[in-house]
Amino acid sequence: MHASQGRSAGLGLALASAFAFGGSGVAAKPLIEAGLDPLHVVWLRVTGAALVMLPVAWRHRDLVRSRPVLLLGFGLLAVAGVQACYFAAISRIPVGVALLVEYLAPALVLGWVRFVQRRPVTRAAAVGVVLAVGGLACVVEVWSGLSFDAVGLLLALGAACCQVGYFVLSDPGSGDTAGVEPPHPVGVIAYGLLIGAAVLTVVARPWGMDWSVLGGRTGMNGTEVPAWLLLGWIVLLATVIAYVTGVISVRLLSPAVAGVVACLEAVIATVLAWVLLGEHLAAPQLIGGAMVLIGAFIAQSSTPKAPSGPVASGLGGGGGRDAVEGELSARGAAT
Repeated sequence: MHASQGRSAGLGLALASAFAFGGSGVAAKPLIEAGLDPLHVVWLRVTGAALVMLPVAWRHRDLVRSRPVLLLGFGLLAVAGVQACYFAAISRIPVGVALLVEYLAPALVLGWVRFVQRRPVTRAAAVGVVLAVGGLACVVEVWSGLSFDAVGLLLALGAACCQVGYFVLSDPGSGDTAGVEPPHPVGVIAYGLLIGAAVLTVVARPWGMDWSVLGGRTGMNGTEVPAWLLLGWIVLLATVIAYVTGVISVRLLSPAVAGVVACLEAVIATVLAWVLLGEHLAAPQLIGGAMVLIGAFIAQSSTPKAPSGPVASGLGGGGGRDAVEGELSARGAAT
């Protein structure tokens, strides 16, 4: 009975995390269209969340000494890299398309394993890669001459590549982490946000931002919404609550089950963008999106040997990657 209740709670939290991550692009795009640079929106999101998570970072300050490379990798790739690329992408292409491209990360990881590390992959994993790539071709409508902005697609692919980089960084191939207790996932998230905020401060240069936008109103499919409300949505709901509920859900569920639920993030983002932003996708694109999700899930779940360290999946960013292997959920922004 107790296990059943825990599983139900885990599923509820996993769904809440997917919904929270899925809404990040929907809330961010009106701010970008109102005049904020995508990098400034990312900086606001990451810095705001980092400030909220400061007490957590202090509590787990031992991570700075014990796992500095992991923290740097999470901050640079899974936080700053994924979210910067994703938010820049949604300024040029629909939210759902950007997130679906980002969901190619698990398939790209399989390519890394097979062709760079020269490790065998299962037939099911190869099928997953083919499905994901074929689905992406439908999403971007390659038969019509790449109807979406090519730069936007490359930026979304950049978000996926940042997730792949974190996958690779988190794979303890050298074996030097054997026997070491996994780091606390919420602590890693807190420091990743702090590191990401520091890096983005240098890159985004927020002192040149048009702060007056945050005091005004912005449109969401014809409805005027206070800009500060959207910022609060991005920081608290789509970042802090999304990460924390995702981590807790994996502790109540298996990583495989959490991964299935996390795939709903792209669906939620597409539906929210359709309803709130008026971004409609054609039937072939919706079919292609389903193929990307199915292929990404098969590729993710068919890896011959799951890394024992934390693994990134589709924050943010959406994000990325925005599920979890082992202890940590590392998303983009979608994620």
